[in-house]
Amino acid sequence: ILLTGKLTTLPITAGSKTKPDKTKRMPSVVVDLYFESSPFINNTDNDKCNSYDGKNMALFEEEMDSNPMVSSLLNKLANYTNLTQGAQEHEEADDDEGAKKKAVKSPQMGTFMGVYLPCLQNILGVILFLRLTWIVGTAGIMESLAIVGMCCSCTMLTAISMSAIATNGVVPAGGSYYMISRSLGPEFGGAVGLCFYLGTTFAGSMYILGTIEILLTYIVPKAAIFVATRKEDEVDALLNNMRVYGTCCLALMSLVVFVGVKYVNKLALVFLACVILSILAIYAGVIKTAFEPPDFPVCLLGNRTLQNHNFDKCLKTEVIGNVTVTTALWKLFCEGPELNATCNDYFKYNNLTELQGIPGLTSGVISDNMWGDYGPLGMLVENTRVASVPVADNSQDVYMPYVVNDITTFFTLLVGIYFPSVTGIMAGSNRSGDLRDAQKSIPIGTILAIATTSIIYVTCVVLFGACIEGVVLRDKFGDSVKGNLVIGTLSWPSPWVIVIGSFFSCCGAGLQSLTGAPRLLQAIARDGIVPFLQVFGHGKANGEPTWALLLTAGICEIGILIASLDAVAPILSMFFLMCYLFVNLACAVQTLLRTPNWRPRFKYYHWALSFLGMSLCLSLMFISSWYYAILAMGIAGCIYKYIEYRGAEKEWGDGIRGLSLNAARYALIRLEEAPPHTKNWRPQLLVLLNVDADQVVKHPRLLSFTTQLKAGKGLTIVGNVLEGTYLTKDAEAKRAEQNIKSAMSAERTKGFCHVVVSSNLRDGFSHLIQSAGLGGMKHNSVLMAWPGTWKQSNDPQSWKNFIETVRETTAAHQALLVAKNVDSFPTNQDRLGEGTIDVWWVVHDGGMLMLLPFLLRQHKVWRKCKMRIFTVAQMDDNSIQMKKDLQMFLYHLRLDAEVEVVEMQTAVLCDNWPLFLSVCQHLSGPRPPTQIQSITDESRSSIRRKNQGGAHGVSPSRQSSQMEDTQEDEVAQLIHDRNTASHATMNDKVETGPERVHMTWTKEKLFTERNRNREPNANVAVRDLFNMKPNQSNVRRMHTAVKLNEVVVNKSQGAHLVLLNMPGPPKNRGGDENYMEFLEVLLEGLNRVLLVRGGGREVITIYS
Repeated sequence: ILLTGKLTTLPITAGSKTKPDKTKRMPSVVVDLYFESSPFINNTDNDKCNSYDGKNMALFEEEMDSNPMVSSLLNKLANYTNLTQGAQEHEEADDDEGAKKKAVKSPQMGTFMGVYLPCLQNILGVILFLRLTWIVGTAGIMESLAIVGMCCSCTMLTAISMSAIATNGVVPAGGSYYMISRSLGPEFGGAVGLCFYLGTTFAGSMYILGTIEILLTYIVPKAAIFVATRKEDEVDALLNNMRVYGTCCLALMSLVVFVGVKYVNKLALVFLACVILSILAIYAGVIKTAFEPPDFPVCLLGNRTLQNHNFDKCLKTEVIGNVTVTTALWKLFCEGPELNATCNDYFKYNNLTELQGIPGLTSGVISDNMWGDYGPLGMLVENTRVASVPVADNSQDVYMPYVVNDITTFFTLLVGIYFPSVTGIMAGSNRSGDLRDAQKSIPIGTILAIATTSIIYVTCVVLFGACIEGVVLRDKFGDSVKGNLVIGTLSWPSPWVIVIGSFFSCCGAGLQSLTGAPRLLQAIARDGIVPFLQVFGHGKANGEPTWALLLTAGICEIGILIASLDAVAPILSMFFLMCYLFVNLACAVQTLLRTPNWRPRFKYYHWALSFLGMSLCLSLMFISSWYYAILAMGIAGCIYKYIEYRGAEKEWGDGIRGLSLNAARYALIRLEEAPPHTKNWRPQLLVLLNVDADQVVKHPRLLSFTTQLKAGKGLTIVGNVLEGTYLTKDAEAKRAEQNIKSAMSAERTKGFCHVVVSSNLRDGFSHLIQSAGLGGMKHNSVLMAWPGTWKQSNDPQSWKNFIETVRETTAAHQALLVAKNVDSFPTNQDRLGEGTIDVWWVVHDGGMLMLLPFLLRQHKVWRKCKMRIFTVAQMDDNSIQMKKDLQMFLYHLRLDAEVEVVEMQTAVLCDNWPLFLSVCQHLSGPRPPTQIQSITDESRSSIRRKNQGGAHGVSPSRQSSQMEDTQEDEVAQLIHDRNTASHATMNDKVETGPERVHMTWTKEKLFTERNRNREPNANVAVRDLFNMKPNQSNVRRMHTAVKLNEVVVNKSQGAHLVLLNMPGPPKNRGGDENYMEFLEVLLEGLNRVLLVRGGGREVITIYS
């Protein structure tokens, strides 16, 4: 076919969606050859195969599923568009069926329109128009400049940190929440994101309250529903009016936002124009006062400022037609209009003075307004430069038409009230999707906007103090200037410019808050880090956050019910300051960690500036209101812990992970400098866990016991070994690891999982014991389950692996805990009632047997159990003195336990004590002599005396007349064992052979030998026993196990847990099976047993 040049159409395989291309065909043979050699031969998507045709990339075609070609990657990046944030895109659906959406236009906004003006609009607002004059009058110019300087410095430093974060990659929807969560992790992100949401919501409350205050105080005062009949009720009436009208306004604004946010976005420029025109009117008015001050007279009675509502003339009397008549002002202070009417004393003795409320820029009033004038609630606003005659009775002043403080004023209060006027710096970063070049526009626009507003605030503070009379500045609601807005009296051409401008400005800011807050909550809910908020991630079909809007309106109503602008402002200050604090922290952490991904385009940042900003935020929080600060931090802390406990795990490459890594590295290096002191020793566990053929955990109760023993403290490594090679067992290893982690989670075991694939189990466990852990954070104890089915198993490797593990932990100087019948151990949900934890202290193991029950009893499962300690005394020991010494030892150890000294027959002790002590000392190495109390010394001295007596052929056991004959025979055997060489030639009947050398000693064989001792030819049996050289100690060991088991079962069969010294394995590996039999007999009849083997060091101390 190739030679003839005839072409056939491309054959389509079954299931393929590719249509034949009639314009470009390939030879079928070539196609078949291509499919034969293609790695995608079984793939039904032929387009994937064709995409590599004609490209010189055959060498890499197997990797192109996971590693795309550079050209396709760059093409995707070039076509990336960051969707416009806000709600504009939600309004673009053509119909309810969700027809084709309009193509998203590439963002075209520059720095000025996209960042500078929105920040300007959000920063300048209600506080500037309604409270700045009052702050200047109350705090004075100097302290007002300090307040402005602190707050503007805080936002400028935050803007620098925010610029660094915002230019370190693309910032999608969520704005500040996204920046913080991706920099500090989901816990911090969720906590601070919700704080920022609450701040934005309360900001909406503040703007609505500002709107209603302007409406009812300056535009239509007669619209008030609640009207005070007495002067002292005016404040309550105003607050109730604010609540009613504020709720109605909130409902109306929420409806507007619900119907369509595009109307809010279209009106944004109108609201911004109102703000700019109002500020220009202020500056124009200031300039005009220099040569033509406006006429706003203020009436003073003595030095007290009067509310200029119900009178026109600042006179007591006036002459009309040669007749002296009283004025409207007279009627306010006297009982009637008559000249001889009884009047208020202060009114009687003081004259009326009329001042210009706006004396002008050149009047020199700036010197009078330089310092503050704070006072309590109800304090009269006075001009100290005007003379007055004091009177004795001031009780009626509260009912007179004086201008008074409506709240107690102090410096820190003013800081909290002023701070919301500098918030809004996030407006640019929140709109990053609209910007042509966000990484260039956000830093420049935000910093310029903060600089501009800072200049406006500083100049306003100075100009207000230089142009307006002090008593007018301290008059919050303009009562002294006929109810005019104080800042409006300064403006040109008319006060109404400011009133109308500030009204629409507050309306617009409230709508913006009600628009932005639900979307912020929706972004948090859709991240899935706060489970109970997930319902707020849903909305209308076009994406509008309906449920989030309802919650926002509900929280906003709380602020409106507070009704006081001065009370709401500090609340939102806390939440914004919390957000700004963590923006600075995020920048500082990223900078100090030098994470590879930290490459912001904005270069003018430094970690010291971020820390300074963070410190300033924290200081301002406590300066403004320490109780609000604690409350805000408590809310953030609760959210943090909730997300940590219940939230979804997210890995966002946040800085806290890097910080944790650095801290962990530092701590590990410090840990490796020196071993832990005895006072700090706690079991750091390596739990050797087994899984079945399906990789399911066999003994989950082992994890329960680990949790009860550790209680989340210290290190826990759960290890498992799979037999095979890693290349073939990779999937099984991952499945086993996942199952173990699930079991750890179910049993609340806090720790790490380590699954090793090894050619055999023996080497795998050895590798775990040697290499688990890192640096100074390594395990010092190994916990494993007793191989309960070792007798039934046909493979001896199971119990051989167990014994080798015992040997290796001993060689590594690690403690070993072996749990028998682990499946009967209590779960974490069980609560053991009254019972005991019995400790059989046969050999001193460094104190492990004392420490473990104490740690267990810290857990609620074992809390009601009492601790009992049994120790063994020899016949020539003073049992009473031993008990006293042990009780004193426990007293110094601060342990509460019952003590019992068990006396066993001499024959048993001659076998038991030296065996345990010598073997354990041999395998564990020499022990440090410290911390071993008199009871241990007394026991060892008795052992030495017995050994010496045995060496000379004299046994102290002869002093006991209660011994049975068979026991005397056994004692004789034991003495004779030391002279076995002289008796070896007397063996006539016993044939030596390898079968007898490897004979396994069981309990039944021991009793068989005992019965043979009672026969007439017992002497022959004794000689036979002497001549079994390899196994001559097996009878003694089995005898010890049987007798000790009888004593333990007798005393501790009903105990909830029995802790017992674990004897070491024999040096000769030929006796391993006998060793397993000895342990089996030792543990027979006991339900829950923990065999304990010390690690060769002291783990408990009597010293502080």
